[in-house]
Amino acid sequence: MQQQPSRPGTVRNTALPKARTLIEAIPWLERFHGKTVVVKFGGNAMVDDELKRAFAQDVVFLRYAGIRPVVVHGGGPQINAHLDRLGLESSFTAGLRVTTAETMDVVRMVLAGQVQRELVGLLNEHGPFAVGMTGEDAHTLTAVKRYAQVDGEQVDIGLVGDIVEVEPGAVLALLDDGRIPVISSIARSEDGHVYNIKADLAASALAVALQAEMLVVLTDVEGLHAGRLDRSGDVISQLTASELEELLPALAESMVPRMEGCLQAVRQGVATARVLDGRLQHSTLLEIFTDEGIGTMIVADADTSS
Repeated sequence: MQQQPSRPGTVRNTALPKARTLIEAIPWLERFHGKTVVVKFGGNAMVDDELKRAFAQDVVFLRYAGIRPVVVHGGGPQINAHLDRLGLESSFTAGLRVTTAETMDVVRMVLAGQVQRELVGLLNEHGPFAVGMTGEDAHTLTAVKRYAQVDGEQVDIGLVGDIVEVEPGAVLALLDDGRIPVISSIARSEDGHVYNIKADLAASALAVALQAEMLVVLTDVEGLHAGRLDRSGDVISQLTASELEELLPALAESMVPRMEGCLQAVRQGVATARVLDGRLQHSTLLEIFTDEGIGTMIVADADTSS
């Protein structure tokens, strides 16, 4: 007997789950198309080749999806490794690197000459997109000296700065030209000093100046844990700016600068700030384009004036 041809739809299509995933992304594509997203890239994901390549793929995907990504990066692991090779001490106070003049030379060399160039190269494997710059270029970031606070006292930690002004013109020009700016977290002061800037805070300041829709902070934790100091308990999926402000004094020292950056961003007009686990491949895409999301999202306080 002659075998009858299969009816359309009776054969299981193994590619169907991929189509469902794409369909799930439609609302997020609609919402974020044409919007600026600032992504801070840091932590140990920066020294894992597979994670670096996956991150570059995520950023290029955002670009092809009609989103305007800006990457701000640190380079803590690479700076530590270079300082070790030179026999220079690495020390931190209140989550900030103590930065002598000698350390600052290493910071500039590693960030702009090593980390940035590698990241630009990975992005440009997919097209002529990425352009590297530092906060010094075109006076993009202007800083003043920052002091650490320890037990209520000011502590001098060297050439560490706070952003006091952002001139976003050069970054906007690159975005308008379809490029992906990749920015090292270094800034110059009005009197000519060059400062090491915590990348979380540089990304936050840029997100505000660019009127970004979202600040994404990739780091070495899953998000903000209910346990806070010892990372016990479940990850907090969402909290308001006021709720985060109340938690800040109880956070682990290393978490304070990044959560300060998130708080400043949403308080100054960025719709959401999100802290994600950079050790998870494609965490940026999972957060932006899926219903579940991952990590911790910070939103502005509800408007109760009406």
